[in-house]
Amino acid sequence: MSANTATTTPGTPSGSGFRIPKVPFWAQIVAGLVLGVLLGWLARGQDIGWLKDTLEQIGGIFVRLLKLAVAPLVFFAILVSITNLRKVNNAARLAGQTLLWFMITSLIAVAIGITIGLITNPGAGTGLTPKDGKAPENTGSWIDFLTGIIPTDVITPFTELNVLQIVFLSAVAGIAALALGEKAQPILTLSESVLELLQKALWWVIRLAPLGTVGLIGFAIADYGWNLISKYATFTADVYIGCALVLFGVYPLLLATVAKVNPVHFFRGAWPAIQLAFVSRSSVGTMPVTQRVTERLGVPKEYTSFAVPFGATTKMDGCAAIYPALAAIFIAQIFDVQLGIQDYLLIAFVSVVGSAATAGLTGATVMLTLTLSTLGLPLEGVGLLLAIDPILDMIRTATNVAGQALVPVIVASREKILDHDAYTSATASPIDEDTTADSKRKVTVPVPA
Repeated sequence: MSANTATTTPGTPSGSGFRIPKVPFWAQIVAGLVLGVLLGWLARGQDIGWLKDTLEQIGGIFVRLLKLAVAPLVFFAILVSITNLRKVNNAARLAGQTLLWFMITSLIAVAIGITIGLITNPGAGTGLTPKDGKAPENTGSWIDFLTGIIPTDVITPFTELNVLQIVFLSAVAGIAALALGEKAQPILTLSESVLELLQKALWWVIRLAPLGTVGLIGFAIADYGWNLISKYATFTADVYIGCALVLFGVYPLLLATVAKVNPVHFFRGAWPAIQLAFVSRSSVGTMPVTQRVTERLGVPKEYTSFAVPFGATTKMDGCAAIYPALAAIFIAQIFDVQLGIQDYLLIAFVSVVGSAATAGLTGATVMLTLTLSTLGLPLEGVGLLLAIDPILDMIRTATNVAGQALVPVIVASREKILDHDAYTSATASPIDEDTTADSKRKVTVPVPA
């Protein structure tokens, strides 16, 4: 054996070349947040117009890429999810339990929002007046909500990105496919292939999230600045505190008492979806990640493929419960309108029944206008909150997505179909690292005890 022969320790990369360690996705997101704040502060402090415009373009392109997949993704995800229910024992019971827990958690969230608003009086001392408000371009009412569910044709919902109408079309198509049985199998096979294609393309967009974070956060700081935020300090704090109480208080309590599982494992497994939701501000854009982490937490794939897409378009504890409750109190105080017990009950009703109006898109303006119109409050009050909305929407969407993963875990645990070994072993690793393993894992749904 030659004297120049080198020995290599097993598991150690051979060669003398330097190997750059792979940065975890969560660290990339955090780095994007920090860099975005610094660049936004620099652009505003030094009045660097080109930097502000660049940040706006970077963030805008990222959001547009997410929205590009929304319409077909929602349609095929809902269609496939409904047809997948035929593979699940007691499908009707699971669907009913899912809807029930969506309503229960929404009621808890809106109660927390109302309580915080009554304690803190977010509209007092802001210096804002009714003259500062303006009516929004897009509004919602119960007539619009009910009549707007059914589209006039099959093309317009996709071109105008009316997610509620897309959900209606996909639900009808899914139910019709179930009724046809084997005759619909070619369409279902095609739909599943298209859905996988869309999710693969969306994974590529999701990998750009750290860069999108730089643009979105940076432009928010450069455009709004801390002075604007200070005007809404109490309201902003209320939204963040309310969402935090639901996210880190109510959800762990439900996991521990109802699902009887360790909440730490849930947050460890669901963290990739929660952090992406915070950055992207889109429940639908985050849906592939939410579905993957929910499967990773031990929820059967057949049930997850129904519950998560359904939740991504209707389950909005942040946007449709906490936020409109606080916003209604805020606007009522600005316009000097006294709210009574019946008004707070109406807020709770709208939060539970009308949450589908938010439809998983960035922002919650339609839901807010629906709430205000129900209470008879001036819609001009929405204009008071539009400027601060992007800052609030981050924590709202993170809460939404956490709830969309939470309910399937609760229902699966109660119905005795949760894989507890998978749940306890779930990690916070980047979700794309175990995509291959997850896709090969055969998931079966046992008969509930």
